[in-house]
This record gives sequence, C-alpha cells and structure tokens, in this order.
Amino acid sequence: MIPETSPHRDNADAAPDLDAARVGGKAFMRKPDPDIDLVERARNGDTHAFDELVRKYTPKLYGLVYHMTSNRDDTNDLLQDVFAKAYRSLKRFRGKSSFYTWIYSIATNMTLNFLKKRNRRRTLSLDDVDLTIENDPDYIEATSKSDPVREAGLSELQERLNVAMQQLSVDHRAVVTMFDIQGMPHAEISKILGVSEGTVRSRLFYAHRLLQSCLEDLRK
Repeated sequence: MIPETSPHRDNADAAPDLDAARVGGKAFMRKPDPDIDLVERARNGDTHAFDELVRKYTPKLYGLVYHMTSNRDDTNDLLQDVFAKAYRSLKRFRGKSSFYTWIYSIATNMTLNFLKKRNRRRTLSLDDVDLTIENDPDYIEATSKSDPVREAGLSELQERLNVAMQQLSVDHRAVVTMFDIQGMPHAEISKILGVSEGTVRSRLFYAHRLLQSCLEDLRK
C-alpha cells in the first residue's frame, strides 16, 4: 500500500539525484543498481513494485531515523513522509545514483530538516528521548543486524548512548548514525549528505570525542 504524505512536512527539500559515477572528476564503472527493475516497474505505475521497495528499505531507514530522533512516533511519521515523497519523486529519478543512495538522501535530509525545525521550537528534553523503544518488536527486528550496541546486549549502554546522541548537533548525529550504527563507508555518507569525505571524517572525529566524554564513566 502506498503511504500517504503528512501535510506538515510536505515542503521538504526536493529529492536529490546524485551522480555516483564520478569521483574526483574521474569516471568509473558503477555496479548495476539491484533495484532498477523494481524502480522501473514502480515508475510505470506498478504499486506492488514500490511496496517491495518499501519492505526492503524500511528496516534500515527505521534504524537511521530513530537513532537521529530518539522518538518512535516521530520516526514512524517521518518514514511515512519519506516513502510518500519517494513515490511522488520517482518520475524525476534519473538513475545517476543508486536507488539506495537516493532514498537514503531523502530520509536523511527530511530527518535533518525536521530536527532543525524542532530545535528551533524548543530544546529537546531528555524526557523526550524514547528509551522504551528497545522493547519494541518492530525496532528490535529493524536494528538487530545493524546496531552493534544491541548485538552486544548492552542495554544500559544503549540507553546512555541514546541520551548522549541528543547532545550532538543534528549534522554530527547523522554521521554517527550512518557510520557507527549502520556501517556505511565514508564515501557513501559523503554522497548522501552532499559533503566531502574530509567533512565526514571531521564531523565523526568531533562527535566521537563528545560521545566518549558523555560515556566516560561507563568505561571505568
């Protein structure tokens, strides 16, 4: 079923179409997009093909958005908006990047925009951090393969990490989520965020230092 968009976030930035075929001004051979058949069918009106893309990418996108928002309701709302926007924008997807990179860019940009608007309205209270999410079956299934903290079974550290993540700026939270939790390489994060790899590394360095400081007492 095609998710419906929510009107309050319908004006998010237009979905990017990144050129993944050039690095440093030099062309290289890109691997075929494994989603191209489903994308083409969805572009031609096959709603079942788009449903398959939704099922494929919901788990990782759920983990991505939740670790940036730390709120279950916000995560569910944003995912609805992400897939609705992706569906509306399919006609403008020209395949210069993989569908994977394209939809991650939509999800990341929409989440960053949401967080920046939320931060302008109020300062996030630690009471707003949804620590009960660790017991949610959907969240456990969505993140069991991508969250090293959960794999280690360190529930206390997971809760502390969720709180510590909220001390980061939204841009730094994004790179930590993609690199440390979802295991993306610097180059992929660079394409998704539209910044240089050097900027990605710089943000990670700063974010890691702050997180280490917040969790220092657990290392003793």
